[in-house]
Amino acid sequence: MGRLTKTAASRMCMRPDRSLWIVALLLLGMAGARGVIFRGTDDPVHNTTPPGGSLTNSGWQCQGQWGAFLGTPVSPRHFIAAGHVGGAVGDIFVFRGVAYTTTAMFDDPNSDLRIWRVCGLLPEYAALYDGVSEVGKPFVVFGRGTQRGAPVIVSDLFGATTKGWLWGTADGVQRWGTNVVSAVLNGDTIPPLGGAAGGPVGDMLQATFDANGGADEAHLSVGDSSGGLFIQEQGVWKLAGINYAVEAYFNTNDVGPGFFAAITDKGGLYSGGPGNWQQTPELPADLSTALYATRIASNLAWIRSILNASPPSDPPPRLESASAVTGPYEPATNSTVDESTRTITLPHPTQTRFFRLSGCDALRIARISANGTNLVLNYE
Repeated sequence: MGRLTKTAASRMCMRPDRSLWIVALLLLGMAGARGVIFRGTDDPVHNTTPPGGSLTNSGWQCQGQWGAFLGTPVSPRHFIAAGHVGGAVGDIFVFRGVAYTTTAMFDDPNSDLRIWRVCGLLPEYAALYDGVSEVGKPFVVFGRGTQRGAPVIVSDLFGATTKGWLWGTADGVQRWGTNVVSAVLNGDTIPPLGGAAGGPVGDMLQATFDANGGADEAHLSVGDSSGGLFIQEQGVWKLAGINYAVEAYFNTNDVGPGFFAAITDKGGLYSGGPGNWQQTPELPADLSTALYATRIASNLAWIRSILNASPPSDPPPRLESASAVTGPYEPATNSTVDESTRTITLPHPTQTRFFRLSGCDALRIARISANGTNLVLNYE
């Protein structure tokens, strides 16, 4: 694949206006994507810090931790992830060291994309790629997961040939790599992809793992699902895909359980699965394996419908109290919130107490008054 162009990079995150598991593809030679593996090096610390030079601000700064995976902010209140990695409302999304509680989720009926709404405001978010075609475009991709393992070697009459590398240690470290989009495909027409997560998957960006991408050429492995794939458009790096799956299940013979690996040439290897291993013919040209990411551009209408919709009701603010202004603060479990009047009522404390509010929006206690045996706090 081609190398990344040397065009000047610019910021692709936007500031808000303050006004595997493994997908069930294993027997078909595919696996849910989890971890960036490089063709050019097995250094475990390679590309574990933000890229620089022409790749500065190419997406690293817009990746947050979503459980064992990654998620990408796409508005001040939303991030996007792969649906097949799971999650539940109330789970935590960590972005730039700050924990945001999820309050709602939205599934795309035509793809593996899932959008989550969070409590609080995300400081920056990714621009969305809406170009006509991604084919031939270089990209930067992010993920967490395995290091590169031992080489996969096939021996024949002509000697021993390295075909790729096993998935190595799963360390959960965020890494970045590069590649080039080779095709845009309808995943629903490709049996190993279509329906793998229980429904339609729609259009996919495909990239192959070959010998032309340099030291940073990347493949995916078990931990990369849900990571972002970014393409530069008019000087701005934009989110173009969300990691979905990778061709990775092989064997060196027709017996046994097989293994997962990042393969540059599957010629001479076996694919299929136990009881159905089929050898791929060895050809003069390499037969590269591929990675797949859910295409953002094909799902923009749905994404924008979620981001622009009237927001669901956020949880009411929570009153917390402490005996000292410095805390520690604990929930005032004997308090009652009335959102219609924006008041909180609780029994009059017998000792001095300090109060604060915890909520999805910036709130303050405007007034405290007595009402019989109760305190009434007005907030705004």
